[in-house]
Amino acid sequence: METNKKRVAIIGGGITGLAAAFTLEKAIKNGSQIHYDLYEKTDRLGGKIQTEQRDGFIIERGPDSFLARKKSMSILAKEVGIDHEMLHNDTGQAFILKTGTLHPIPKGAVMGIPTEMKPFIKTDLVSPLGKLRATRDLFLPAFTSSDEDISLGHFFRRRLGDEVVDHMIEPLLSGIYAGDLDKLSLRATFPQYQEMEAEHGSLIKGITRSRKQQPSTGAKPDDQPKKQGMFLSFEKGLESFVDAIERKLNKKSVHRQADIININKVDQHFIIEFSNGESKHYDSVIMATPPHVTAKLLSSYPYFDYLSQIEATSVATVAMAYKEEQVELPYDGTGFVVSKKGDHVITACTWTHKKWKHTAPEGFALLRAYVGRPNDSAIVHQSDEDIVSAALNDLKQIIKIKGQPEFSIVTRWKEAMPQYHVGHSFKIAKIKEDVTKHLHGLYLVGGAYEGIGLPDCIDQGQAAANDILRDVTETV
Repeated sequence: METNKKRVAIIGGGITGLAAAFTLEKAIKNGSQIHYDLYEKTDRLGGKIQTEQRDGFIIERGPDSFLARKKSMSILAKEVGIDHEMLHNDTGQAFILKTGTLHPIPKGAVMGIPTEMKPFIKTDLVSPLGKLRATRDLFLPAFTSSDEDISLGHFFRRRLGDEVVDHMIEPLLSGIYAGDLDKLSLRATFPQYQEMEAEHGSLIKGITRSRKQQPSTGAKPDDQPKKQGMFLSFEKGLESFVDAIERKLNKKSVHRQADIININKVDQHFIIEFSNGESKHYDSVIMATPPHVTAKLLSSYPYFDYLSQIEATSVATVAMAYKEEQVELPYDGTGFVVSKKGDHVITACTWTHKKWKHTAPEGFALLRAYVGRPNDSAIVHQSDEDIVSAALNDLKQIIKIKGQPEFSIVTRWKEAMPQYHVGHSFKIAKIKEDVTKHLHGLYLVGGAYEGIGLPDCIDQGQAAANDILRDVTETV
């Protein structure tokens, strides 16, 4: 290896680190004077992306898809040659479970926010008084300023009332962040709603107007093509995407089971120390590790205390395979989320074989239930048998299930979902300001910073790598 090449270490082999590595790999092939090493502590790449193929079923143990409108993952899929394997989810009615009954999410509701009055008036999710309270959003003035951060719960309750929040908004948004709506930051999670309030003085008006501005196909209702799902996955599961990226990387640059214990900057170089006593020097370091790991590895510095304090919730998923005749779904839909006002253990259930037809062999059904809530994750730490039993006990009160599953797979994600509490974006901005001043060449990226979705993580990894490449170009 030539000594004049800029040396870059990427710590963490999840999707963020992989995106950074691929960006550098492309640049190297185009002549950039870069050498990179990707370090992963475990024996596998992909982080939370884990796909299990069993008896013809494709089972996601972590995320099951990504938002199609966020283009970076689709673009990367094309670059690594598997864009032809991308699939949209099948659309269908989604439901909210309230007091033991499945209620269709009202037509026109966006993240639980009503925008069409007729379907909203007809729903049994909210009482007549709760519906009347929601209409106050149309007349209430904006009450937040652009430099202010409050909780999602406070914001939505003020505008739409408790009932709409508890029975429509909270079940949907908590499914994304696995968090407490009354602690999650508005600014860090859905700043567009704060901007919408400022511009239109009303969420209902703002969302309605933005939907009207979307281009029309010009087709008559009967001629409209079937609506495409808003999510994407791959024929062989999300892990096939990880494998495709890895195939494009230099094998000598990927290091599994790399146990890093400390990172320091001395003069212009970062020194990475390993548990086996080895140390290596780098010009830049991309930290794509969970926040508490990042704080521990950089414990010599006073800038990262907040990272060690970020709360992370624990959840578990239960995938259950059945013969199709064993499962009688009451409605034609793709699954449901659960209002936390109920007493159910599960927080949601996807009828996976309906949402993603490629995930189950013909004649079989695949259900995926979720358990674990903020401040109530005891179920996650119980045995597989207890988790499956609790999930089935809930499901059998809602849908008709005969007998036991062909098999079940429990996956625990302990303290795996970083929580963007009020003030999060300000604290992260301060950390990055300190890093720029005192640890130039260090980059903090991943799900704890600027978005937890897969495309968000890809964006961050690519941005860090491109910043390093610009620095190389400017110094040549």
